[in-house]
Amino acid sequence: MSKESQNPASEEQASPENPATPDPVEALKAALATAEAQAAQNRDGYLRSAAELENLRKRTQRDLENAHKFGQERLLADLLPVKDSLEMALASLGDKPEAAALRTGVDMTLRLLVTALERQGVTEIDPARGEAFNHEWHEAMAAQESAEVPDHAVLTTVQKGYQLNGRLLRPARVLVAKAPTVLLGDDTA
Repeated sequence: MSKESQNPASEEQASPENPATPDPVEALKAALATAEAQAAQNRDGYLRSAAELENLRKRTQRDLENAHKFGQERLLADLLPVKDSLEMALASLGDKPEAAALRTGVDMTLRLLVTALERQGVTEIDPARGEAFNHEWHEAMAAQESAEVPDHAVLTTVQKGYQLNGRLLRPARVLVAKAPTVLLGDDTA
């Protein structure tokens, strides 16, 4: 083979002075840097996904617990008027001797209902006379003047309230006391 038949381009690529020829060490360093950046990005994505999955698990657990606690809220709220009616029936029977058997039956039914409600986490809100009015648990039906009870305190409970596992099911309906108005006499006589 003659020198003319040899490829001059292959000689140029092989020469160490030519900057177009890639250095294998530099190429490996660049590939390593790219791989490390990709690994860091993948690790970050993994950590974000793991955190999101953990948050989803916690949120689902909390929703499930709330469903167990408050799932029967509507049914229990529908039973409250039944309890009110049984209590009114007992109050209307009074101490009449001819209603003793009826009173016993209503009382037993009421106790069964109260026990069932308590098992489900329902507790009664029955504010006492003179107790401070609490807008979170009480609903003011009207304000009435009273010198016996402090201003903005419960005067009378009209209807008991109920809560389910700490959440308001029905507010207690109350009459609220207000300070009596003082009429000034007419001094123009």
